[in-house]
Parts: sequence; C-alpha cells; structure tokens
Amino acid sequence: MPVTPTPVEILREYGPFPGADNIGGVTFDGRHVWFASGDRLNVLDPTSGTIVREIAADAHAGTAFDGRHIFQLFERRIQKIDPATGRVLATIPAPGDGGDSGMAWAEGMLWVGQHRGCKIHQIDPETGRILRTIDSNRFVTGVTWVDGELWHGTWEGDESELRRIDPQTGEVQESLAMPAGVGVSGLESDGGDRFFCGGGRSGKVRAVRRPRRAAA
Repeated sequence: MPVTPTPVEILREYGPFPGADNIGGVTFDGRHVWFASGDRLNVLDPTSGTIVREIAADAHAGTAFDGRHIFQLFERRIQKIDPATGRVLATIPAPGDGGDSGMAWAEGMLWVGQHRGCKIHQIDPETGRILRTIDSNRFVTGVTWVDGELWHGTWEGDESELRRIDPQTGEVQESLAMPAGVGVSGLESDGGDRFFCGGGRSGKVRAVRRPRRAAA
C-alpha cells in the first residue's frame, strides 16, 4: 500500500548566509553542521546559528563525514578532505558520472544518491567501486543513515519529502512532507531527534524533527 506522507515538523531555520545562496550537501560531525555552497564548505554551529568556519572547496553536491574526514561530491568525483586544513587527500570517481546528489557514510561505506537516476549506490570509499544499488521511485537529493534506517530526500517541482525506505527493496516505509515550495537539497541526521536539510536556492538549512518509534 502507498504510504501517506505526514507533515514534517520544522524545528529551526538557519540562514540565508552571505555568499552561500545555493545549499548542496549537508553533514554533521557530532558538534557542527557542514554544508556545501559551491566554492566552499561552511561550518555551522546549530546552537548559535552562526558560521564558525569556512573552507575553500569545490563543493556543489553531497557531503559526508566518516568520523575523521569530509567526503565531498563535485562534478564527476568525490574528494576526501582533511577537515582541519581543507586539503584534498584523495579522489575517487562518483558513481553517477556527474548526476550525483546526496551522500552519507555508514558501515564503512559511502552511500551516494543519483539524482534523476532515482538510485542510491553503496560504494567502496577507497576505489569508488559500486557494491550495490537501491532503486527509488523519486528523484534522490540527500541521503542519511541513522539507527539502521535509510532515509533520503526528494524534490520534484514544489514538492519535497523525507522518505524512509527499505534498504533491500527501496520500498517506502515512511514519508515526511515538507511544506509546499520548501525543497530538500541535502540531508543528514544528528544521530538523535533531528534531521538537517539543505534548502537549495533558499540559502537556508533547516532542522526538522526525526520521528521516533517505540521499542518493540
């Protein structure tokens, strides 16, 4: 049966920020939110709402954090970046050949959304080799894993959702609808009760409530 979306609860909006008028990938390092804005990575304190640091980088799409490094999509490649210096340590090919969108780190692997291809690829972070592919029935923007749940953002026209999908079949298990006209261009969990969502050309980052289910 199709899943009926429920309205998302927006907890807070951040921005817009000077010089960051198109938000791409979003990730969380346990303390700060990192987001891509084309020519730089921005480090946001989610408590104060201020940008505490900027790093010059080619950064137009998905962003991920493995606990030590930032992974950043740009055109047809994924860059492994030292967050302390901004130096690019390595690059691997992106699976969507330039059509890539969101990106997440989980279980020692990268998970990369292919936007108009409506796919999520699990790839080897050392080589870029595709290990498996999950099909979606909507465009894929952001991607995140939290507590064994795979979520991805969608954005088509004026409609955008956060969708929890079965990681084996791609079947939609839960859907949160953003307000009309509010898009999701990047997605990351804080590991708790919040998702952070990039807002595309709005220049905003939004914190929304993550649903929690009672233990079985």
